[in-house]
Amino acid sequence: MNESELHSLLLAPLLPEGALTLQQQLLQRIKQAILTGALSAGTPLPSTRQLAADLKVSRNTVTGVWAQLQAEGFLISDRQGSRISPFAQPPSSPNHDVSASDLLLPPRVAQLRSNHRPLSQEMALRPGVPALAHFPLAQWRRTLNRVMQHQPQQLLGYGDPLGEPALRAALAQHLALARGVRCTPEQIVITEGAQQALTLCVSLLSQRGDIGWVEEPGYRGAKAAMRLGDMRVEPIQVDAQGLAPQTRDWQQRPPRLIYNTPTHQYPTGVVMSAPRRMALLATARQHQSWIIEDDYDSDFRYSGEPIAAMQGMMQPSPVIYVGSFSKTLFPALRIGFMVLPPQLLALLRPALHELLRGGNRPEQQALAQFIHSGDYSRHLSKMRRLYRQRQTSLREALLLTLGTQTSLLGGECGMHLVLRLADTQQDTEVVERLMASGYAPGALSGFYLGEEKQQGLVLGYGNSSTSQIIAGVARIAQCLDVK
Repeated sequence: MNESELHSLLLAPLLPEGALTLQQQLLQRIKQAILTGALSAGTPLPSTRQLAADLKVSRNTVTGVWAQLQAEGFLISDRQGSRISPFAQPPSSPNHDVSASDLLLPPRVAQLRSNHRPLSQEMALRPGVPALAHFPLAQWRRTLNRVMQHQPQQLLGYGDPLGEPALRAALAQHLALARGVRCTPEQIVITEGAQQALTLCVSLLSQRGDIGWVEEPGYRGAKAAMRLGDMRVEPIQVDAQGLAPQTRDWQQRPPRLIYNTPTHQYPTGVVMSAPRRMALLATARQHQSWIIEDDYDSDFRYSGEPIAAMQGMMQPSPVIYVGSFSKTLFPALRIGFMVLPPQLLALLRPALHELLRGGNRPEQQALAQFIHSGDYSRHLSKMRRLYRQRQTSLREALLLTLGTQTSLLGGECGMHLVLRLADTQQDTEVVERLMASGYAPGALSGFYLGEEKQQGLVLGYGNSSTSQIIAGVARIAQCLDVK
């Protein structure tokens, strides 16, 4: 575009403000010219002062447009002036409609797309969903109403960025008694689910290129959080005693963060042994690594006493303890938490105050009362009995339908079992067929990062009735062609 054409484009009169402001009109005009190729990469633009005078508009109008163009990557401004960004290239064929198959996505995005399944919580055998129909909704509603009746206006504003003090106090007491976690209420940070806690750990404790260890197989949400933080995600094998890092792993790929589910490994269900835990704690402290202990469903243990959290085994501890109420109450509550070591709390508090705003205040206050009243403990006890019965139904149906050679993983805790399949069977294909019939187990191979993957089905029984479990197992037998 020559100088005369550029002058005509930029100085065409702006319409009186209507649906679009003068700034919006000018912004759309320039962006459209860039996208269609009328303004090519490197084209110099006049100064904001000159263009504002020529258009007879406020200079703030033009500087606002320039700032937005810079923010969107269309414009570069430096000592030489402002010019069109070299990245703002129009498509080679403007009339070509680009289909989804034409788009090239980063490998990690393609992997997420391949793992994605449009699931409904009502689908039977879906892992990770509690028994929603058995939640004491009337008690919860009364508690929430009581909170809103006593302090409605106070709870409409911003709260403590780290969470409601009442909930943090209730949690500290509960975690000490039920999970063996050693902390004060001040060490607890309330988050929007456990996933936000994982994302905060990555963003606050790592830099681009740092190494993050994840269990192999392991929770996809932890891998997603690390990838979001541009960490180098390294899988560490899980054996019968849990996460099993070797000496060469510490030497060749020392981690900044270690994601671990020691009390009920997800998805295999193994429990990390005490010697393995102590070794991990000691070596992590030696290497200045932080362990993220995700205690996602250990409240539901069916034999013996609950296994205490790893966080309480060593003081000072290099552990950030993470949990939520998505499994114990209901996922839509979106309340999670992390327990920070004292040495981290003082360092991270200013950043947390900048990042968090203390939301869901009525729900947090209600949850604090729900815990203090004993309703929470009673609900957990009820759910343990229900899930134990449903797991028994699932085991019996699998053994009866598939035979005594059935190989199962897990079962001492939680809301899922893993049915191992032969290496010749593709679990993803089995899952596709089951989903078409209204069942939504997970494919075990989807929890691996490496090439060596076990085949299996992650069968959730938390939100599945006995009749759904029996029917689902019958459908599994059909998909596996069991006679």
